[in-house]
Amino acid sequence: MSRKKPENLSFEEALSELETLVDHLEQGEISLEDSLKSFERGVALTRSCQQALSEAEQKVRILNEKTLDAETEAFDADAPD
Repeated sequence: MSRKKPENLSFEEALSELETLVDHLEQGEISLEDSLKSFERGVALTRSCQQALSEAEQKVRILNEKTLDAETEAFDADAPD
């Protein structure tokens, strides 16, 4: 089974795979070579997750800046949706 590159995974997919890797590593029942491969994959997944979070944070900042600069409007609770 061919695994996707971390940068081609969604944040949720990368995080889920990372959690699985950590569980396997914590059990300590795999060889040193497989542990190193898992660790390497985990580092790549972590970087991918950090990049996704950074991009999301940047989008939130941009949206907040636009919102803060917007003109305020009166709220009418009786207005139709």
